[in-house]
Amino acid sequence: MVRVNKIGKSYGLKCELLAKCEYFNAGGSVKDRISLRMVEDAERAGIIKPGDTLIEPTSGNTGIGLALVAAVKGYRCIIVLPEKMSMEKVDILKALGVEIVRTPCTRFDAPESNIRVAWKLKSEIPNSHILDQYRNPSNPLAHYDTTAEEILEQCEGKVHMVVIGSGTGGTITGIARKLKEKCPECKIIGVDPDGSIVALPSEMNRTNTTTIEVEGIGHDFIPTVLDRSVVDQWYKCNDRDSFLMSRRLIREEGLLCGGSSGSAMSVAVRAAKDLKEGQRCVVILPDSVRNYMSKFLNDKWMIKNGFLNDVQEHKPWWWNIKVQKLNLSAPLILLPEVSCQKAIEILQEKGYDQAPVVAESGLILGMVTLSNTLTSVLAGNAQFSDPVTKVIYDQFSKIGLEDSLGKLSCILENDHFAIVVHEQMQCRYLQGNKGEVRALCRLSIPRARSKGAFGHIR
Repeated sequence: MVRVNKIGKSYGLKCELLAKCEYFNAGGSVKDRISLRMVEDAERAGIIKPGDTLIEPTSGNTGIGLALVAAVKGYRCIIVLPEKMSMEKVDILKALGVEIVRTPCTRFDAPESNIRVAWKLKSEIPNSHILDQYRNPSNPLAHYDTTAEEILEQCEGKVHMVVIGSGTGGTITGIARKLKEKCPECKIIGVDPDGSIVALPSEMNRTNTTTIEVEGIGHDFIPTVLDRSVVDQWYKCNDRDSFLMSRRLIREEGLLCGGSSGSAMSVAVRAAKDLKEGQRCVVILPDSVRNYMSKFLNDKWMIKNGFLNDVQEHKPWWWNIKVQKLNLSAPLILLPEVSCQKAIEILQEKGYDQAPVVAESGLILGMVTLSNTLTSVLAGNAQFSDPVTKVIYDQFSKIGLEDSLGKLSCILENDHFAIVVHEQMQCRYLQGNKGEVRALCRLSIPRARSKGAFGHIR
């Protein structure tokens, strides 16, 4: 437990603000607690035995905790991880000897979701088990018996508010149940990101946000272990405020925490406004910055995702020019059912290196490149008759026509292409569907300049 000195004062808080730093656990997160508890409870119940396989769909931290337990106890471990999760988590899991299965970021009930894929693997692998953190009562019990008791001990029973992010819901449920028994007046604050449906009342969840960059909190379903009746009040948070607050916690308080820690603290400085001098607010910081070195800790990643304004002093003259000044030509779009052979023919005929793949509904599925399609077919990884979705790049960055070339440049430093989306325009290749899609590669800016697309703007 660490006292947060500067941030609370900057928001005018009168109460004492404390951070419970769960990243000091062996695996670097709060999930170490439930990983050990779920395995040991299953062993005592005779459900699992040495040599069995543990499978878990996770955002990464539970996987790391289970991998540590599996390494010590001799279990095979398979972690099913959505694509959006950081490469740092993947590298740690690989180092621990885990078998990793990556899945698209999609609805929990979609066949390709990490939850559905995990259960499919369980049906195929003998002596395999999903401990299922979303439904396992050992999840909240771990926090009821340990995390909550530590808070009470460290605060000497004097705690007036606790702010906790909700992922599986086990942390907030376990802590809240114990504190409601021992400190009935303690207010439990739940943190739920925009794009999630967990908060109550449900009207709070109405948003245009479709993706959540912060890892480990928020869902498009209500986990079984989450008892929302023990939460006194819910607050919503957004990615930008979360990441900026995490960076403040690191810079101003010396707390090397992750993105969801910023979510919790960004809510705490709002929720604790009414607490008085002498009262105490505890904020749970679930994991460390170790898992996100290439994400919110990186300025270019923050700029690319619109969370940070660029402060580069010596920018090229074109830096602030808008993307629409590139005078982009009408896009070539491929439908997902187009075959690899047909895609190659179209790209060669039109002289394109790549093309977006867009469903008839207007949903952008990804990008197909001529070189990757040819290479995949020649290597035997795809057939000419396969649909282009077999060779698609489904991880891509989007940019708007009103965005700057500077932002585009930051994207193209790491990615080979970006997809330009203009929601207000009618795309002639998708009759009846709104939204125009275009692709830009690393040569787009110099090509446009050589053609005089910028005119005399200097």
